[in-house]
Amino acid sequence: MSNLKPLYRIVVPTLISAFLVLAAVAGAQAEDVRKPVAAGRFYPDDPGRLEQMITELTEKAKKNTSETLEKRPVRAVVMPHAGYVYSGLTAAHAANVLKGKNFSKIIILAPDHRVGFSGGAISDACSYQTPLGKVAVHPDAGMLSEQYEFFRAVPSSDESEHAVEVILPFLQTWLDDFKIIPIVLGKGLNTEACATALEKTIDSDTLVIVSTDLSHYLPYEKAVAKDKKTIKYIENLEAGALSAEPDRACGTAGLLVLIELAENLNWKPFALHYSNSGDTAGSKNKVVGYATIAFYGEEAMSNHETEKQISSEKGEVLLELARKSIADRLGIGYETPSEPDSRANDPLFQSRRGTFVTLKIDGQLRGCIGNLVPEKPLVQGVKDNAINAAFNDPRFAPLSKEEFSRIQIEVSLLTEPKPLEYRDAQDLLDKIRPNVDGLIIRKGPYSATFLPQVWEQLPDKKSFLSNLCMKAGLRPDEWKKGDLQVFTYQVQYFEENA
Repeated sequence: MSNLKPLYRIVVPTLISAFLVLAAVAGAQAEDVRKPVAAGRFYPDDPGRLEQMITELTEKAKKNTSETLEKRPVRAVVMPHAGYVYSGLTAAHAANVLKGKNFSKIIILAPDHRVGFSGGAISDACSYQTPLGKVAVHPDAGMLSEQYEFFRAVPSSDESEHAVEVILPFLQTWLDDFKIIPIVLGKGLNTEACATALEKTIDSDTLVIVSTDLSHYLPYEKAVAKDKKTIKYIENLEAGALSAEPDRACGTAGLLVLIELAENLNWKPFALHYSNSGDTAGSKNKVVGYATIAFYGEEAMSNHETEKQISSEKGEVLLELARKSIADRLGIGYETPSEPDSRANDPLFQSRRGTFVTLKIDGQLRGCIGNLVPEKPLVQGVKDNAINAAFNDPRFAPLSKEEFSRIQIEVSLLTEPKPLEYRDAQDLLDKIRPNVDGLIIRKGPYSATFLPQVWEQLPDKKSFLSNLCMKAGLRPDEWKKGDLQVFTYQVQYFEENA
C-alpha cells in the first residue's frame, strides 16, 4: 500500500492537468472570438468613453425623430462606417427607428476595403468582440457558407476589415439579445444570387444592415450633389443607376443586394439623415458622404406614406405629361416617347398629392410653381403646375416657343407638411435636416417654402433659413426670434436628363 500512494499522487494530478489542457483547448475553439481592429482608431477603445459618445450622438440625433417613424417596423437600414467623429451623428439617426426594437438576427453587409477577393466573406468566428462586449455570430452564417459557393471564410479580411465592426457598438447600445451574420462583399458578386440566398434566412425578427459610405474625396458642393442623387437612386430602388456608377458608394454591392430584397419583399425606403465629413470634423476640400436610410415593411405604412414612393418609370410618365402640357399650351406638336395620358390612368396617379414643377435653362431657374396641400389628383397637379411654371411665374416672362426645346423639367412629389415644434432658434437649427426636409415658414400674412433641393445651393442651415425669410418678405434674421410657424415635408423628385 505504501508503494501505491506515491503512484496515485503522481498519476491523478497528471490526468487532471491533461484534462484541464484539453478543456482549455476546447474552450478556446468554442470561444473563437474575432477581436476588434478599429477600436482606438475609428471609435474609442475605452468602454466608458465609447458608451458616452454613442449616448451623446443618439440624443442629438433624437431631436430629428418623429412618432410616425418610431411606430413603423423597420426591415433594413443603410448606415455609414467611418470614424465616429466624422459619420457618427448620421449613423446615430438609426437609433430613431431601431432603439427598443427586438431582432434575433441581424445581417450586416459590408464592403471589402483591404484585401481584394471574390464573392462574400463570412467569418467563421463564434463571436465578434468590441469594447462593449461580445456579439454572437448566428448559426445561419455557417449554413450560408456551407450551402453557397460564393460565401466562404476569408481570414485576412476578418483580421483587417472595419466596416462590420464599426456598426456593432451602436447596435450593442440600442438593442438586446441579437446575433449577427457578418458578410463582407468582394468583387464579382452576383448580387441577385446573394439576395436570393439571404431572403431564405429572413423572417419577421431579422434586420438587414448595409454598411457603406457615399462619395469619396470630392469638393463639398460636388459631393452633396452627387450624394443627393445617390440617395434618390436608393429611394427609387434604381439598381441600374447605382451599378452604372459604382463609385457613388464604397458599399454599392450591399446596396444592390438590399434593393433586390426590397423589391422582392416590398420594403419601402425613407432617408433619415445625410451629412459629409465637411459638416463634422473635416475640411470641405475633400469630403466623404454619409447617409442613414431606413427600409420599412409595406404592411405597416399608411396610405400616405406608401404613396410617397413612385417608381422611376412612373416618374418618366409625369415628366412627359408636364412637357406635353406646356407644348399643348404653346401650340407645338410634341411627340412623347410613350403615351403618358393613357398611362396616367394608373390609380396611383389619381391619389391626391402636393406637387411642384420646376423649369431650368442651362442650369438656371426659369420657373417654379406648385401646391403644398394635396388638393388635386397627382396627374392634374402636375399638368396645372407645369403650365403655371411656364407661363404664370411672376418672376419670369411667359415661356416662348424658342425656349421650349431648351428647358429641363423637374417634377417634385411632396409628403403632407407637418408642424415642427421648437423652443428657440438653436433648437430650430438642431431639428431641421439638410437635404431631407423642405421647409415652410409662416408669420402673419407672410409665408414661403424651399424644396429640399434648395439645400444644394444653400447647404448652411443659417443661410437656408435667412434666404427663406427673405423669400417670404421678412427680415433675414427673423428666424432667430423663435416665433415663426415652421412646417417640414419631404420630396421625391424626377428630372429630365440635362
